[in-house]
Amino acid sequence: MNSFQMLKYGVVRMHDLVQDVLHWERFYLCGRLQKPVHILVDNLDIGDVNSVNLRAAVSAALLLLPSKFTEVDLYSKICSLSYMGDLRMLFAEDKNKVKRIVEGQFGLFQSMYKPFLKEYEAKELLTFSLPNSHQATISQDRSLSMTHSLVHSLPPLVRRKMGMKLGEMQVLKDSGRVLHEVVIGSREEAARSMQKIIRRTVMVSSARQAVSGFLAAGGINATRYLANKVRKAWKSWK
Repeated sequence: MNSFQMLKYGVVRMHDLVQDVLHWERFYLCGRLQKPVHILVDNLDIGDVNSVNLRAAVSAALLLLPSKFTEVDLYSKICSLSYMGDLRMLFAEDKNKVKRIVEGQFGLFQSMYKPFLKEYEAKELLTFSLPNSHQATISQDRSLSMTHSLVHSLPPLVRRKMGMKLGEMQVLKDSGRVLHEVVIGSREEAARSMQKIIRRTVMVSSARQAVSGFLAAGGINATRYLANKVRKAWKSWK
């Protein structure tokens, strides 16, 4: 007997995919690629392109984390970025969704993000109390210089929006290039600003996707899908 499995799929132009991965324009495709996925066909070497997205995700998560945390905390924070402001999380999603995703795919998260953690460790920006253990306590440098470094790793669009809120200053590099840097008064201020930008982006994107999904699936199928989501959400809250 043949077995069937329901799969969610979408169609997107490669230009739109790259734009979201590099700039977090809608925080939809980039959010999905911050979690473990299985790429069937890759004509653009999207793995290399996505490394920019993964580095930015680590930086965003570190800005939101305290001075000490675990590897599970880090991946949970990364995973939660794409749910900030998601309208479905208010009533139609399992409140334990992020925890289940990370715990169920911890090894895959490790393989995705380990290179960036090793890089930060080599630069003495992160310190691991128990190397090679997912229960290790990770300590991070929360100085203003480290905060600037993390913000600099965020996508240009996010930095530009942060600069509009916090202010910008021009920095002349040795190469003669003039760069626009976000003015950061404190780590907390930078984290709040970034969080608001991501939350608003995800909120708009989730509303757009909800409407598109309803139109594509049709009223009956969309209602069934939503009812199933709500049922799971209510079970998780009991």
